[in-house]
This record gives sequence, structure tokens and C-alpha cells, in this order.
Amino acid sequence: MFALNFISEHNEKLLLSRQKSATIRPGDLRDVYPENSIVWVTVGKRYGQKKRLFTAIIDRVLTKKYRDLTTKELEHQNPEIKNVEELIKIFEDIYEKQIHIDDTVTVIHFSEIEE
Repeated sequence: MFALNFISEHNEKLLLSRQKSATIRPGDLRDVYPENSIVWVTVGKRYGQKKRLFTAIIDRVLTKKYRDLTTKELEHQNPEIKNVEELIKIFEDIYEKQIHIDDTVTVIHFSEIEE
């Protein structure tokens, strides 16, 4: 079983309220998160304890450049993010590296599985 882990406490609130149904991750992760995979959606610090929130299925996985991200994709990532530049700034803080608008990202759309 795979996990989609989110390190920000803000993401936990979005996930629990079901406002977040996609995640944007740096790089090409299509081989790591194949479509139709069952995953645990978890929150927790990198290299630390995690808490499972729910089980989900990966509906769709797309790779593209940051500059090609749509408003809808940004909204599903976080409704407060209004443009790609905001996302890049947030990601530079999270991943502690410089990000260019032409870098590749993976957009992972997921849906909760009710048990």
C-alpha cells in the first residue's frame, strides 16, 4: 500500500473538510503513484510519525510544467492559492530549493474510499 503524505497542518484541515482532492508534487511521479492505486492519505512531518486520515484511490495522474497548471488544479491543491507564483513560493519553502516555472510537476487527483 502506498501513502500520500501531507506535512502541513493546513493540509490536514483541507483534507478533513474534503476541500483538497488533488496534490501537486515536484518532478515526474507517475511511476510512484499509478492511476487506480489504493493509498492511505496521511499527515505528519517528514521522517516523523504519521496519522492516517482516510483511504483513497488515485483517479488521475498528470505531468506538466508549473506554468501549465490550471486554476482548477490549484484550487484542488489548496483553495487559497490564486496563481502558480504563489504555489512556487510555498513549494520553495517546503522543499527548501529553488523552483523554476518550467520545472515538471505531477498532479495527483484522488477520491476518498468510504469504508
